[in-house]
Parts: sequence; structure tokens; C-alpha cells
Amino acid sequence: MTNHRQFARASLVSRTARSAEGLPFSARTLRWKRHQLSNVWTRYLDRVNVLGNHDHGHTGCVNALSWAQDGELLISSGDDQDIRVWRMDRSMDSSDYPFCCQSVIHTGHTHNVFNAQMLPHSSRIATVSGDNQVRVFDVEEAVGRSPTRSGPAAYTTREACIRVLRCHTGHTKRIITEDSPDLFLTVAEDGTVRQHDLRTSHVCGDRGCPAPLVKLPHDLSTIALSPLTPYQFVVGGESPFAHLYDRRHIGRYLWEEWGMSPAAADATTCVRKFSRQSRGRGEPKGGEHITGARMSAWNGHELLLSFNSDAVYLYSTKDEPGNIERFKNPSVLAPNVNLRKRTGVGNTVIGIHDDRDDADDSEDEDEHEEDLTIDAEEQDGVPVIYPRARFAGHCNVRTIKDVNFLGPYDEYVTSGSDDGNFFLWDKSSGELVDILEGDGSVVNVIEGHPTLPLVAVSGIDTTVKLFAPCRGRPEFSRMKQAPTIVKNNDRTSRRGSRGNNTMQMARLFLHYNALASLRNHEEDGEDAMQCINQ
Repeated sequence: MTNHRQFARASLVSRTARSAEGLPFSARTLRWKRHQLSNVWTRYLDRVNVLGNHDHGHTGCVNALSWAQDGELLISSGDDQDIRVWRMDRSMDSSDYPFCCQSVIHTGHTHNVFNAQMLPHSSRIATVSGDNQVRVFDVEEAVGRSPTRSGPAAYTTREACIRVLRCHTGHTKRIITEDSPDLFLTVAEDGTVRQHDLRTSHVCGDRGCPAPLVKLPHDLSTIALSPLTPYQFVVGGESPFAHLYDRRHIGRYLWEEWGMSPAAADATTCVRKFSRQSRGRGEPKGGEHITGARMSAWNGHELLLSFNSDAVYLYSTKDEPGNIERFKNPSVLAPNVNLRKRTGVGNTVIGIHDDRDDADDSEDEDEHEEDLTIDAEEQDGVPVIYPRARFAGHCNVRTIKDVNFLGPYDEYVTSGSDDGNFFLWDKSSGELVDILEGDGSVVNVIEGHPTLPLVAVSGIDTTVKLFAPCRGRPEFSRMKQAPTIVKNNDRTSRRGSRGNNTMQMARLFLHYNALASLRNHEEDGEDAMQCINQ
């Protein structure tokens, strides 16, 4: 497996180098830098900084992370409803990556912030929240100033907020920016995708909002778009399918613009669906949920989907629909089969598989005899694309987790996990490369720096962790415990939502107790407690 991984990486670099022949000097230089960066990613990652403390940090779960201005800034937000803008302070020598909080913007949201993105070519920051609102902020000096020893500058909602959009009727979950300071897309649990144009204005409510681009009869929680193919995007949510839309095919919602409600079947034009042959063993039929989606910024056609209580799957929009022959090369990982992966520690190998006969789970045997097959053609006849690869070992049951590519060629796949770790796989070989501790409870968000081998990670903790290649033995790698970690995660994933209901109720009561304690602490002037629910 190690030789295959090295051969695949060498082939990628060789093909890219050959394609660079005849390019201008600046283009060759860029390719050379990408090659060097790709080589750096082969080293072990380790934690290099923790952003946030009692004085300058979030006071709740950090649900939103995004790099801005070519990686000069890191934007974060979460349950405390504040935006924090982090910038590297080169005057500090305490860390290789000395990011400091330079600005805090109080959003005015009344519920958790789920995503925050800076709009390109501007100083505007857009946020989405559980209060159904989309808000846009613009404080130019908030993102232009350098960190100071006196602490971050604070801006009120009145000072910073320039637009409040109430077009969605459900929790707004994700933002997709385009190559514009004015245009962006949002997706929400009301089943819609909306395009917002800050150059125009309207009065929300009473059908004053522009018609949505997409309207589906189930909750949506994630959206993906590649800058190389901005005319198409993928949405996913409470459905076993993700849907691909091409904006060159999407018609206008004339009925809605005329004041009439369109039928759900007439509202959208879906050109492809993405599915699996079978559900995960922890997924109840009818309760399937896609928690994360990401399209490759390197090639524009590869797509990652993360399924609750299952694994991460790799697709391509270029694949022919209906082709389920997924075992043509070593990079294909089939669901529920035994696989052996190099852990990166000596010659240890682990099996990422479905332990159907584990003694610990014998009590669940009867419940697992149900048919897990997904009939992808049973609904609307839209052509279905099946996955190229499957990446397993983590656990995605408790919270809404994103998924992402890493590396200059998107050569790695990464996902958070319920055990507080995040997992890193080699995309071409399927090899589990590393397991890193990223949170005290659950890792939800992983964002790679656009130009450096640097990764920002967040979850239930109130802090943001930074990871980068290290010189010595990595302190936060958990690869030595990989067999045990993977086995425990597999067991939890197979129990899925069935074993999660009691946990969710317990966490709900704990959450209410935490909120009550938080209010008491705030009244007493004590430190705020950590939130425990995304």
C-alpha cells in the first residue's frame, strides 16, 4: 500500500510537471511551488497553535471557519454569535503560526452562527444562523488593521451590519461565495437554495423576496460549488441523495414570482443525483442524512459527500450514471469489506471493515438483518452517479460534520469525528494517513489554508486548533491507537441514530443546564461555560 501511494503521488507530480512544459516562467514557478507544497504534506501534521483563551476567544462551540484574503485572515464564529477575525502577528515569536484575534464583530444573530464567509474582493463578511437570517457586515478597518497588544477591536451590530436578509424560513446552514463582492448562495432547512445580490434591494416577506434557485421537499444542510465550474452546484440534506444542479438549466420560478406556490416536482431541474448502493448499518430507512459536501477546487468535477452514521464517499460529475463497477483500481474502497491500511507507524496494519460478528454487538444482530439497499431510481428517474471510493474509520453520528479536500492538488480527504479526532486519507490509494486529536469532544469543521500546509480545526471546544507539518514526533497524532479508534467508531456508527437517541436526550438536558449555568455565571461575572451542542 505504501508503494502504491508513493507511485500514485509520483505519477501525479510527473503528469503535472510534463503539463507545465512550455508554460511561461511565472506559471512554471507556480507549478514548482505546488510540487514542493505537495511534498511537505507527506510529513506528519501536529498541533502548532490554539486560538482563543479566556480573554480573547469564543465562549461557545466554533461552528464556522473560513480563510480569507489568500489566507491572510481566518474568520471564525459559532454559538456565541460573534465573528472573530484572526491575523498572523509576525512580531510574536512564541509560535511558528502566531495568529491573534484582531477584531470582534457582534452579529446580532439570536441563534448559533453556522457559517461565515468573507465575500471576495471586499471586506464584507456574510453569516448564516439558526435564526433563519442571513446577515452581511462591512467594517473595513476590522479586517485591515494589524493585531495590537491591547486586544481586539470590538464592533457592535449597528456599526458593522449593512444588510439583514430574511428570505429563508428555516435554519440557514451554509454559504457559497462566488468571484464577486456582491453575489453569494445560501442553503437552508426550508429546502431552498437562494442567490443573494447585494447590488439590489427588496423587502423580505409578503413574497417580496426573489424566487429561490432550488426548492426541494426536504431539509437541506449543505451545498458545494467549485470555482472551476461555478455554473453547477450540489446540495444535500435529509435525503439519501445529493442533487446536482446546472444553472444553465435552472428555469425561473414564474409561478412563485406570480404569487402562486409551484408544485415541488415542477420547482427544480435536477440533472444528476448521487447515491450509494446501500445505507450504512446505523442509518434508519427514511432517516438518511448528508451532513457535508465539497467539490474539488483543483479539478472542478470531484465531489465528497459525508453521510450520517456512514462514511465519506468520493464521486465525479464526469462519471456515467448507473455505473456501479467501482472495483477497477486500488483507489476504490467498497462499503462493508475488509481492508488493510498502513497506519504510518512501523508496519502496523488495521482493518477498516464492518464487524458484523462482533460479540459486543450481538444484541443488535436481529435489528441489522433489515434490507439496506437503496433504490436510487424509485423517485423521479433522474440519472444516478455512484461513488468512486469510500473512506471510513471515523464516526459521524452526533453533529453536523463537514468534509474537505486537503493539499495543493486536493490529494487528501479529511473529516471530523465524534471521538474528537479528525481523519486524513490519501485520495488516490484510500490509505488512512493520520488520525489527529483536534477537539476535546467532536471535530466538525476542517479548513485548509489556500497556500500553506496549514489546517484550522474546530468543533465543540471554544478554541480553534491549527495543525501543520512538524519536525519531530507528532504529539497529537493518534495513529498508534488507530485499530482501537477505528473499531470503536465502527461500533458507534453501526448503532447510529438508534443508539444516539438516548445520548441526544441526555445532551439536551445537559445543554439546558449549561445554558442556565451560563446565565448564572454571566450574572455573577464568572467565566462562561463551554457549550456542548452544535
